[in-house]
Amino acid sequence: MFDEIREQPSVVRTLVNDLDIVRPVCDAIRGRDIRLVYLVARGTSDHAAQYAKYLFEIEHGFAVALAAPSTLTLYHSGPKFDEHSLVISISQSGAGADVCSYVEHARQNGALTLAITNTADSPLAQHSEFTIVTPAGVELSVAATKTYTSALATIAMISASLSQDSERLTELRALPDLLDQTLNVSEAARALAAKYQGLENCVVLGRGYNYATALELGLKLTETSSIGAQAFSAADFQHGPIARVVPGFPCILIAPEGAAFAGMLEIGQKLAARKASLIVLTSNAQAFVEEASFLAIPSGIPEWLSPIACIIAGQLFAYELSIAKGKSPDSPVGLNKVTSTM
Repeated sequence: MFDEIREQPSVVRTLVNDLDIVRPVCDAIRGRDIRLVYLVARGTSDHAAQYAKYLFEIEHGFAVALAAPSTLTLYHSGPKFDEHSLVISISQSGAGADVCSYVEHARQNGALTLAITNTADSPLAQHSEFTIVTPAGVELSVAATKTYTSALATIAMISASLSQDSERLTELRALPDLLDQTLNVSEAARALAAKYQGLENCVVLGRGYNYATALELGLKLTETSSIGAQAFSAADFQHGPIARVVPGFPCILIAPEGAAFAGMLEIGQKLAARKASLIVLTSNAQAFVEEASFLAIPSGIPEWLSPIACIIAGQLFAYELSIAKGKSPDSPVGLNKVTSTM
């Protein structure tokens, strides 16, 4: 897992240096007058879909839905697709039977279908009209790292290419160097893991683009350390779940600079008032209370790309916490690399 975390800047660099791989599907999207986008995925890939939902709604004004594959596979129903529908499936292995069935049904009913997968010859790629194969290579660790960030980068490339925004394309090309800097948080993550070696339950909070990061980091902590890590939107957390925060309760905040930063700072202040134990992933530690612990994110990362950097810092913390607890982050007990559901 540690080696695969460190491969991520290189994988993203390979992607963003080859924008041609997204142009065919972007041309098709423009030609189809797309009005509704469905995102279909499971597990870690579903968190990449959450990122895509925010990005496509904010930047392109698409109506975006997170698909529920079981509406088709269990209940034999589902949405009515047509030529103005786009279905994007995201899967590391491309082997999930329910995701494949959903894509096959959508294509048969006229939808434009795109698969983002790490496996070129997968069933999902065969069912989809367009496939973008991420260059992550074989991922040996059960806990996904580089396949997740390569999916995020691919989604970001599609968005920037659709908008033909030169500034965003420049930001994309600059991202790998910032991800190299993010890896420097490794020693701080190790020290933080030693401090929190006894952690058994926590909440992970993010907002906007980084709601996806909160979900994914919560999953990584659960997978690698077998702890109860619940992820929430920082806004939703205040509608009831904040009641569980008592003095000393660990709360992890994903707080890069951008539109969501003020809200994350506000929830940080409320949690500090409750004497929560705060861990904050941010490039602006000075804005938070001194009692918080920090994992530094490089400054200068635009908010729309910040989930890629933030999750790398989070992955390093999850890895180091698992080691501190005497567990195996590479092969968590009871988990398999590929999970197939119907």
